[in-house]
Amino acid sequence: MRYALYPTEEIPPLQLPSSFKKVNTAPQVHIIGAGPAGMFAALQCLELGLKPIVLERGKDVRQRRRDLALITKEQEVNPESNYCFGEGGAGTYSDGKLYTRSKKRGDWKKVLSWFVEHGATTDILTDAHPHIGTNKLPQVITAIRETILAYGGEIEFNTKVTNFRVEKQAIVGLELNNTREIKVAHVILATGHSANDIYHLLHQNDIVIEAKPFALGVRLEQPQESINQMQYGVNYNPTLPPASYGIVKQTKNKGVYSFCMCPGGIVAPCATNNGEIVTNGWSPSKRNNAYANSGFVAEVDLQDFENEGFKGPLAGLQYRSMIEQKAWLLAGKLQKAPAQRALDFIAKKPSATLPENSYLPGVTSVNLWDLFPKNLAEAIQEALVHFNQKLRNYITPETILIAPESRTSSPVRIPRDNFTLEHTTITGLYPCAEGAGYAGGIVSAAIDGMRCAQKIAENKIA
Repeated sequence: MRYALYPTEEIPPLQLPSSFKKVNTAPQVHIIGAGPAGMFAALQCLELGLKPIVLERGKDVRQRRRDLALITKEQEVNPESNYCFGEGGAGTYSDGKLYTRSKKRGDWKKVLSWFVEHGATTDILTDAHPHIGTNKLPQVITAIRETILAYGGEIEFNTKVTNFRVEKQAIVGLELNNTREIKVAHVILATGHSANDIYHLLHQNDIVIEAKPFALGVRLEQPQESINQMQYGVNYNPTLPPASYGIVKQTKNKGVYSFCMCPGGIVAPCATNNGEIVTNGWSPSKRNNAYANSGFVAEVDLQDFENEGFKGPLAGLQYRSMIEQKAWLLAGKLQKAPAQRALDFIAKKPSATLPENSYLPGVTSVNLWDLFPKNLAEAIQEALVHFNQKLRNYITPETILIAPESRTSSPVRIPRDNFTLEHTTITGLYPCAEGAGYAGGIVSAAIDGMRCAQKIAENKIA
């Protein structure tokens, strides 16, 4: 590790200067999805002198808020505008963590620099675990949109890809909203890990996809105070920041680990369709809510899919949907998530009462052994027992499991050439980031979007 010290002089700015070009009449790159991969692919296009045309099925970041409120108040999910779909993608309203282990994959410093240029605080350039916060990200996303438009790029909201036109193994057109078709030559597919319909469209058009292992489990929530005491000790200094943790356990049949830990956070309803329940977590920038939550998930693989009768490239997607739809049924066909006290889950008994928690649509008492396949439940149980013995205050009577946490990563991989980043059989199609199985968070997705734009410039347009 290298350090730079400036004991007697001013610290130079860490952000990189942008060099965007006017691209009104430049060669076009169509980008499906306005999440971090799509937005940063568009910024990279501006720097390369290419015209990005971003097609987003959802609404702009401000209008999305009304649909998020609808989930909480009316138990109604807009399948085109929700926590996962819309400008900024899933990360906009589900936390904004910028920590990444993908620093060898691309220019992560440029990603952070562009965030700062568009309104994020400079702290993210130096923090070990940078975090913007759900309360601040919408303004940053809006500023990125304004940059794309100012330099001649285009963004179309409420524009859903409803079919792909392939001729001679090349992508040549996109059908939009079932009503019109546009010609394309270079397409970055950055739809995220929740666009089930896109996976079905690819499969229907004989565009090769593959089933992929992922992880699935619960959101484990407890009072932030118990995590502080676990990490700092009972008599900790209250001026310390809200504590977090990261844990992993290899059980007898599965790996189990914490995922997306949110100190001072909230558990959110992240279904993308009615008839399913999905949970996720986020924190505001100050991380000052009363509860902490984390994904607590176990690995599921091709054998797990086959055990439930699912085979072929959509097997993982079918397994995930099975759990999400069953959760909805067990919860009374509402967005009130199935939940259980952690100690009761360990004992395999229903919870007579549930503790206060942050999940606003509400929770309903369900024995989660009725939701999960036996081997998955057993792995989660074994890991909970292990950490309860190893970590002080990790599980208390107030610790609640809210299910399911199922969108940890894509259950599908869209294969691409390691060098060109094009799909292995379809020329001009660039599978990108989380939805294609090649990234795992905001920064890694942004890096992958930038790489795809760079490859288009190198391979096809230069």
